[in-house]
Amino acid sequence: MLRGGILEVIILAAPLLLSALVVGLVVAILQATTSIQEQTLTFVPKVIAILLVLAFLGGWMFTSLREYTIAIFRMIPEMR
Repeated sequence: MLRGGILEVIILAAPLLLSALVVGLVVAILQATTSIQEQTLTFVPKVIAILLVLAFLGGWMFTSLREYTIAIFRMIPEMR
């Protein structure tokens, strides 16, 4: 059960983390090539990317988490 919970967290967090990683890498490359060292330039695009990923994949994430929660609740009577 613990392994399933950890796997569920990894599956749900991976799209958000990967989008922030890719956007951060692109912004860092742009900053290095243009010598612009503004801190908000890295923060704002990451937040926008994470919000877009949540907008597109939020339904799938909620459905996946709901199915896992229902499976956990169904396992309660079998536990001792």
